[in-house]
Amino acid sequence: MARYHIETYGCTSNRGESRQIERRLRDAGHHRVDGPDEADVAILNTCTVVEKTERNMLRRAEELEAETADLIVTGCMALAQGEEFQKAEVDADVLHWEEVPEAVTNGECPTTTPDADPVLDGVIGILPIARGCMSDCSYCITKQATGKIDSPPVEENVEKARALVHAGAKEIRITGQDTGVYGWDEGERKLHELLDRICDIEGDFRVRVGMANPKGVHGIREELAEVFAENEKLYNFIHAPVQSGSDDVLGDMRRQHQVSEYVEIVETFDEYLDYWTLSTDFIVGFPTEEEEDHAQSMALLRETRPEKINVTRFSKRPGTDAADMKGLGGQTKKDRSKAMTDLKMDVVADAYDSMVGETHQVLVVEEGTGDSVKCYDEAYRQVIVQSADDHGVEVGDFVDVEVTGHSTVYAFGEPV
Repeated sequence: MARYHIETYGCTSNRGESRQIERRLRDAGHHRVDGPDEADVAILNTCTVVEKTERNMLRRAEELEAETADLIVTGCMALAQGEEFQKAEVDADVLHWEEVPEAVTNGECPTTTPDADPVLDGVIGILPIARGCMSDCSYCITKQATGKIDSPPVEENVEKARALVHAGAKEIRITGQDTGVYGWDEGERKLHELLDRICDIEGDFRVRVGMANPKGVHGIREELAEVFAENEKLYNFIHAPVQSGSDDVLGDMRRQHQVSEYVEIVETFDEYLDYWTLSTDFIVGFPTEEEEDHAQSMALLRETRPEKINVTRFSKRPGTDAADMKGLGGQTKKDRSKAMTDLKMDVVADAYDSMVGETHQVLVVEEGTGDSVKCYDEAYRQVIVQSADDHGVEVGDFVDVEVTGHSTVYAFGEPV
C-alpha cells in the first residue's frame, strides 16, 4: 500500500473532492503521512482563481516534485491549464480528481479491511462483497495484507444490499479486491448470480460493479454479459484492468491472463450490449517493458478503445518481486506515460463526443461545483447538469437529459 501526502487549495468544492480522494485511498488500504518527504506519492489539489494563485500552484508543484517520489496534480488548474505544469517542466501526472485514486494504487488491487461493512454515503451505498484475491502479481503489495479470496454467501451479500436500498441507497457500488473471482474459494464463480439477485431487490436504484481482473471475468464472460443485458438496474460498465498489451510483460507481472482473453471479454460484451463502458488500467514502464511491448499496449488501447483508462507509471513497492528488478529510467517512463495519456485523452474525448445530441437517463448521485450536480447514465458515463436548482433536479433523482457537450472526461446534459 502507498503512503500519500495531500494538499488542497481553493474553495469548498476542492476540499470536498480531496475528502473523496482520501476516502477512496483509505478504502484501498493506503495511508496518509505527515509530509511529502515521507510519502510515496504527493497529491496537489490546485486552484486557479487568479494569476498569482497560478504562480503559487506552479511553485508548490516544483517544491513537491523535489520532496517526494511521485507527484499527482489535480483540481481546477490541472483541468483548465494542465499544460502550464508541462511548460514549467514539472514531472507530474496531471489528472482529473476522479482518476487520482486509481493512479495512486500503481495497478494494485484495492484493499478491503477485515471488518469492512456496507456504508451509505449520501445516496451511494458501498458494498464490499469479499476480501482477498486469487492473483499473485509481482508488483503488488496488497496481497500481503489480504490473502486469498474469502467470499461470504450470496444470500448474505444480497441482504446487505437490501439493507442499503432500504436505508436510501440509489446507487450500490460492488467492491472487492477482485470482484470477478467472487465465489472461487467455494469452487464456483458467482458474481453473475449475485448481481442477478441484487437486481431483484425492489426499489429504484442502480448497481455498479467494481474492479474485476480479466482472468476471473473471462471464464464467466457470457453469463456475466447476459446478466448485464437482462437487468436495467446494472450500469453497463465493467472495469477489467489489462495492465499491458504485451503477453511477455503480463507474464513478468504474473497477471494470469493473456491479451487475447481480455479482447474476448470486450468482444463478448460488444455482442450482448449496444451501449456500455469499458474501463481498464495500464501500467507504463514495468521493468521488463521494451519499446515493442509499449507499442503493443498502445495498439491494444486503439483497438479496444476503453471509455475510461487509468494510466500509471510503474513504481516499486517494498517486498515485491518487481522491486528487485532493474528498473527503466525515469525519462523513459515519463515519455511512455505521456504518449499513452495523450492517446487516452483522444479515445475518451471521442467517446463523450459521440454522446452529444443523444438523450440518456441519468441518476443524480451528488452535488457538484456551484449549482451543478454529478450524474451517471446507463453506461456509468458521467454527465454534469448545471443550474440544477432551476431545473428542480436533486441528488437521488432519475432524470432524462439531452447531452449538449463534453469536457473530455465528462459530458454536459440538459434535462428534457
